[in-house]
Amino acid sequence: MKTPCLLTKPKAEDSFGITLAPLFLEEIYTKADDPANGAVVVMSGMVRNQTDGKAVVALEYQAYEPMALQVFYQIATDIRSQWPDVNRVVIYHRIGRLKIGEISVLVAVGCPHRSEAFAACQYAIDTLKHNAPIWKKEHWQDGSSSWVSIGACEQEC
Repeated sequence: MKTPCLLTKPKAEDSFGITLAPLFLEEIYTKADDPANGAVVVMSGMVRNQTDGKAVVALEYQAYEPMALQVFYQIATDIRSQWPDVNRVVIYHRIGRLKIGEISVLVAVGCPHRSEAFAACQYAIDTLKHNAPIWKKEHWQDGSSSWVSIGACEQEC
């Protein structure tokens, strides 16, 4: 028997979003910054020009936003459980059509110590890619395209 999903509430100092608007490193860094931080680690995912040697011209992202945000909130809760000194968790993902070089996802973790900030940031992006209901459509140079799930959502909420 499955247990019902419990809605996780975000902490006020954290920041999350799914947006059509471009993402900016400085804005996300500022959201993760805190006077108690000794480190802010930022991971930027970008649209690259190829996948497995096949030329890509653009990516298109879609998300089931309510569930994706719940996944983001749960990631932050899990991070605080494993790394209690973390001060801020920031996760933003774009949707819509993105060109080569555009930022698709930004994850930032602010923490007193760099080792925990690096570990928590890696946990966040790895977990997002595995659990978030976000899909991308790869548009290839030859005119073909294909949808790919970047997350294999394990829970039904």
